Amino acid sequence: MALCGIIVAPASAAAPSPGEGAEQALGNDVSWPQCNKALPAAPAFGIVGVNNGLASTTNPCLAELLRWAKSITVNPTDQPSVALYVNTANPGHAGSWWPTSNNYPAAQAVTNPYGICKDKDVAPACAYMYGYAKAYDDAYIRGISSPSDYLWWLDVETGNSWSLDKSANRAVLEGMTDLFHSIGADVGIYSSAYQWGQIVGTVSNSSNLYALPSWLAGARTAFGATANCSNAPLTPGGTVTLTQFVSRGFDYDHSCI
Repeated sequence: MALCGIIVAPASAAAPSPGEGAEQALGNDVSWPQCNKALPAAPAFGIVGVNNGLASTTNPCLAELLRWAKSITVNPTDQPSVALYVNTANPGHAGSWWPTSNNYPAAQAVTNPYGICKDKDVAPACAYMYGYAKAYDDAYIRGISSPSDYLWWLDVETGNSWSLDKSANRAVLEGMTDLFHSIGADVGIYSSAYQWGQIVGTVSNSSNLYALPSWLAGARTAFGATANCSNAPLTPGGTVTLTQFVSRGFDYDHSCI
């Protein structure tokens, strides 16, 4: 993920070697930067990026990466053997598409907790619809078979476009969460505490984000990732279930459960 690409882990005797993922109960996350490149060998579990870096795009090697993840045969953790992650954003009118109503797809009305989305509005009602629509596209037009079978992680990072209005940013993620929950899928949040605070801020117990599990980025070593399991979750009602570190060119994921 781009959020973790800024971290360069120092060489360490404790760093995983290729093929040691299942042995050490570590998973890997992969996406478009790994297209046409060697993939991690024998992870305990795999998390595949659905997009091509932006919320409105499709990973060009999604099918290949899903085949890699589905080939995992040894998973000693309580994580799903295959999970997905999606880019999130709130670009407003600067994006390639922005909603003008509470309908998505065009003929399907969506119950919007923020009221009616109107043309040229960038407040929470339209932000919610943007998130709902992006999640709908992720589930149904990007080549995911049986989307309800997966845990979907919402990748929330400052590298994507966001509003200064944190309530609108929160509404985007709530719209995405509602869509995934409506098809029976599980949802989690991937971010760092700093970036989550900059983009979303405090989440109340009335939000559907409140109790979602957290996947925390930011560790530089396997030891640091293990220690980060004790950090606060991104939302007050959530639990840290996964942490991440970068080693030898791969994103590794440590299960906290």
